[in-house]
Formats: sequence, C-alpha cells, structure tokens
Amino acid sequence: MKFALGLWMAFSSLSLAGGLDFPETSKVVHAPADAKTVSIEFSFSNKTAKPVTIEKADGGCSCMSIQIVGEKMNYAPGESGVVRANFDMGNFSGEVDKGIMIWLKEDAPENPSIQLKIHVEIPLVVKVEPKTLKWEVGEQPESRTFQITMEEKKPIKILSVAASNPLFAYELKTLEEGKRYEIKVTPSATTAPALAIFHIKTDCGIEKHRDVQAFASIRKASVGEKATAR
Repeated sequence: MKFALGLWMAFSSLSLAGGLDFPETSKVVHAPADAKTVSIEFSFSNKTAKPVTIEKADGGCSCMSIQIVGEKMNYAPGESGVVRANFDMGNFSGEVDKGIMIWLKEDAPENPSIQLKIHVEIPLVVKVEPKTLKWEVGEQPESRTFQITMEEKKPIKILSVAASNPLFAYELKTLEEGKRYEIKVTPSATTAPALAIFHIKTDCGIEKHRDVQAFASIRKASVGEKATAR
C-alpha cells in the first residue's frame, strides 16, 4: 500500500546535527482509513570529514518502532543511510504528531543530536462532536448533545450506545439514516464530579472504526476559571 508523503513544513531547512545531514526533518503522511501501519523514511548522509556513529534511535512510544535500515550504525565520510519509522495506527484517527530522537556517539542521554517530526493524518470515518460533553459542579443538569456524522460515502448505522455511568441518561436520535445521528445526554445531578464513557457501536465495514468512544464529565471549575468568570 502506498502512502502520500510530503513536507510538513515546506520551508524546513537542512539539518546538519552531529555530522549527519537530513534533507527533510519533518514529514506529513496521509494514511488511508483502513491502514493498519504506516512506514515513513528519512534519508541522511555524512557530509563531514570524520566517521559518525549512531548509538540509538527511539520513537518514544510503543506504537512506533524505529529502524536504521540495514542495521548499519557507522557512517564514513560521504556514506548515506535511511531511518525508517513504523507507526502502528491501532485505533488512532484524526491528526497525530510523533517524533524520532537519534543519539550519536558521545551524546548525553537527555540531549539527542537529531530530532525528526512526523505528522500523520488519518481520515475520520465516524465523527463525534464534541468529543466530550462538560458540566461544572453545581450548575443546572441541562441536556447536551453529541452530533455524529458518518464521513464515508457508504452509509454507516449506529447499532447501539452504552454509557459507563448510570448518572448520565441518554437518548439516541436518527437525523438521517446511515449519515447523521445525535445523542442527547442529561445528568441526573451535578452535585459532585463524575465521568462517563459512551461506547458507540456501528456497522462500519472498517473494523478499527466500528467502535467509537465519547465522554461526558462533571468537574469543578479551576480557580483561574472562576476568576475569569467574575
């Protein structure tokens, strides 16, 4: 499967860090909605007059593995190589930012010589707005609503809705079958902080987009928020 790769920042300058030159230090990936993994490659070369050794490369996340292609870690003057990031998309959707850190020989643990950026754009198939319904402790327990839009051309139906907290009553309404729905949520009280996870099951043909989550919360306003309100 092919993925469209482009510059995240078209005006990004060349990166010469610790002796390795990266023509691109940032990339954006447009991934298909049904993709399970994405691979992104950054090429580099040693443009100095001395050998350069890569000690370690890390993506800082269990969802992303980093490889130095060919497992070659030592680069003589003029030699080139490739860093490859393999991103496990899991249940990610929307826009996701990831980074790669590369340590060269003699780098301090807290100061890698090279930092690369990846911006992954994953199509939203089942769009929920807002993602979280919010109330403040003590305010009127008025109804608020999730708006759900199916972004695929093929209709997607909601099969069921379940809430993790019985404090929040809810009602599913069909606005346009297979296209638009709303879920009206009403807390029975707002006397104390509370949280609910809404599990929305659909008949989407793409498994990873079949189950969607949304949230409802009752929280105390922070000191700063109270001061602003005054």
